[in-house]
Amino acid sequence: MASPLDHAKRIVVKIGSALLAREGQPARAWLAALADDVAAARVGGQRVMIVSSGAIALGRGVLGLSRTLRLEEKQAAAAAGQARLLAAYEEAFARHHIPVAQALLTPDDTERRRRWLNARATLETLLELGAVPIINENDTVATAEIRYGDNDRLAARAAQMISADALVLLSDIDGLYERDPRVDASAPFVPEVRDIDARIEAMAGGVNTAAGVGSGGMRTKIEAAKIATRAGCAVAITKGAEMNPLARLREGARATWFLPHASPQAAYKAWIAGHLAPQGALTIDDGAAAALRAGKSLLPAGVTRVEGTFEKGDAVRIVSAAGAEIGRGLARYDATEAQRIKGQRSDAIAATLGYAAGAALVHADDLVLS
Repeated sequence: MASPLDHAKRIVVKIGSALLAREGQPARAWLAALADDVAAARVGGQRVMIVSSGAIALGRGVLGLSRTLRLEEKQAAAAAGQARLLAAYEEAFARHHIPVAQALLTPDDTERRRRWLNARATLETLLELGAVPIINENDTVATAEIRYGDNDRLAARAAQMISADALVLLSDIDGLYERDPRVDASAPFVPEVRDIDARIEAMAGGVNTAAGVGSGGMRTKIEAAKIATRAGCAVAITKGAEMNPLARLREGARATWFLPHASPQAAYKAWIAGHLAPQGALTIDDGAAAALRAGKSLLPAGVTRVEGTFEKGDAVRIVSAAGAEIGRGLARYDATEAQRIKGQRSDAIAATLGYAAGAALVHADDLVLS
């Protein structure tokens, strides 16, 4: 099969600690080769975001920690290691004059709609400005109860957030096997998965911590693939230890590809239309209704009535002047703010509210017509 990377516009690459940290030091040569891969993708018009482990592994060396760490020690190691990790990325990408930008996320940022919209806007802006976002879990503030616990799921949520077309999970293994190949060398390889059912889930083993620095395993990667494919994103599990892993994947290196059933945009619109309970309604005039049908965003000027108590990021119904529902979308302002700016031009939002979160009350990207 042709690699889904070939036609992907947005790619998320997840890198584990074992690839980035070698005896407590950044794997600079490997990172330089990865930067070459990312630079080549950008020349082809693709945008790349990296979800990176490694801060705790690097911070261990900074703080002289070699034993099994308590949560607070992991947080301290993450704080010490983040600077070293980002410096290694900056050094790797500087040769290509590509800026990098650190983004630390917690589950709240990707699973609560208001913070999800804010984080999404930041990442979208970084990509538009030509930067490569380097994402990691905010280990210094997350508690055991609110942590992702592995960066596979974080990578899947990040891919969902930016409507990525492909997620590449760089691993210590080249893909999914029907049985653990470390135990059974004859285990059949699975090159492609179209449905993640009980049979596929049963192939996943436990956590592989042989290297002493990782927290994931095949099971976490299967869970990540579930999240991402539901969001319309293809997922690859492939071996990452060799140089230029993305170039090798494009050239046909062994990998298991999990294929989605819809595009990222279609999956996102389906989620808005069918999985979110509307918390309010916006009645609009005929001019705004025509603009929405033409693919435009809903601007405050076209809103005549605001109903309900909704927060930024909540789903709202879009209602015509005749009272018929014509669509649903995610509000970029809360109900109180929407009430204050309805009927106004977008350039008056900042003067009315004291700030502006964009010109649209509901952006076209976050809206689906009935």
